[in-house]
Amino acid sequence: MFLGHFAVGFASKKFAPRTNMGALIAAPMFLDMLWPVFLLTGWERVRIDPGNTRFTPLDLEYFPWSHSLLMSVVWASAFGLLYYLTTRYRRGAVVIWIGVVSHWLLDWITHRPDMPLYPGSPLFGLGLWNHVGATLAVELTMFLLGIWLYVGVTRARDRVGRYGFLAYVVLLLVLYLGDRFSSPPANVAQDIAWPGIVAELVLIPWAWWFDQHRALRAEMGEAVI
Repeated sequence: MFLGHFAVGFASKKFAPRTNMGALIAAPMFLDMLWPVFLLTGWERVRIDPGNTRFTPLDLEYFPWSHSLLMSVVWASAFGLLYYLTTRYRRGAVVIWIGVVSHWLLDWITHRPDMPLYPGSPLFGLGLWNHVGATLAVELTMFLLGIWLYVGVTRARDRVGRYGFLAYVVLLLVLYLGDRFSSPPANVAQDIAWPGIVAELVLIPWAWWFDQHRALRAEMGEAVI
């Protein structure tokens, strides 16, 4: 899942309005931020296997340190605690914790049985990725709902808040659809791990940037969804 994780980040603004979108997007994406690094270090493994599921050509052979349920709780607790110690915003810390753990739940729905509960556990997954149309419908619907909730809570202060946000949404859609309909990657490090790290270094600060240029509707006396 890709857009679904971003959907959680956008929707989170309604429940933690004082938290910047950089942190709210980073939370549901956090396990995928760790994964490329763990691939490069050899702690986790992925194999390029076209046809592994109908939606993705990747065989996620071993990734318990980033993507097991137990470790997602550990990472969520660490991220949430760090955020709370930095901001003293309890609601934001709770929403960030939920955002990180939501990644495992959404991946459990989409993946074939490759999601561990803990390192060395049996593997689970409902296999939504074996149904291309259903996967697209679910993720796009989630994404639109997340955007709708975010826009219901915030409004642009200036051009950055308006067009920086719109460009971000368009880029996510292009990346999602482009990845789905492109040819399989040829090399794990060059085509998966490093591009993933670069994307994170762009998308998280970008979300922080446009959100800084948007105001909360509640603070402006407007109705909030």
